[in-house]
Amino acid sequence: MNISRYGNPNAGIVLIQLVDDHDLEGIENEVAEIQRLTAKDFCLIAIKVDNWNTDLSPWKAPAVFGNKDFGDGAGRTLAEVLKYTADPTKTYYIGGYSLAALFAVWVAYQTDVFNGVAAASPSVWFPGFVDSFMHDNECRTKAVYLSLGDREAKSRNPVMATVENRIREAYELLKKQGIETVLQWNRGNHFADADIRTAKAFAWVMIASGDRI
Repeated sequence: MNISRYGNPNAGIVLIQLVDDHDLEGIENEVAEIQRLTAKDFCLIAIKVDNWNTDLSPWKAPAVFGNKDFGDGAGRTLAEVLKYTADPTKTYYIGGYSLAALFAVWVAYQTDVFNGVAAASPSVWFPGFVDSFMHDNECRTKAVYLSLGDREAKSRNPVMATVENRIREAYELLKKQGIETVLQWNRGNHFADADIRTAKAFAWVMIASGDRI
């Protein structure tokens, strides 16, 4: 996995984001937007995953688009991520977009290392994630930001079309567990403004979990 750092490498706030090539194209714009929204000093560590469908999936599942199945590499990826959270004097957040956002939510159920989760357009349609995993387990972070584009559920794919119902269910489950959470809606489909949506997510959790601007 390749690592890129943005912002102040010595900052007390560290944002960790799992990314692909498309995310990296907009990462500097994302960082600038976080800075604009929060005026906080932070370092963003972008971790580029090698195999999106395998490295970020918590368990195996059949393909829902194309012919590439989902693997079960999330545990191995988390082990790598935790190598960048070793300094107890720093405050850590994890987030991402799409399947990386789903991974970030999953991580919040595995460890209490992260102060908040920035989940922009998370792939909560993932089979068994909300109705089984989130329902049966306890979230271990302070704050979770959820968002979705208002056209994302208008998919011809029957699995992906469940995303609106699933994200509403996820939001309610988090609220019942006492997690500081919000569900925000963005204009457009899944592929619109990923950098800005992710920036809004990180900015919100930094504030909601105690890092005041």
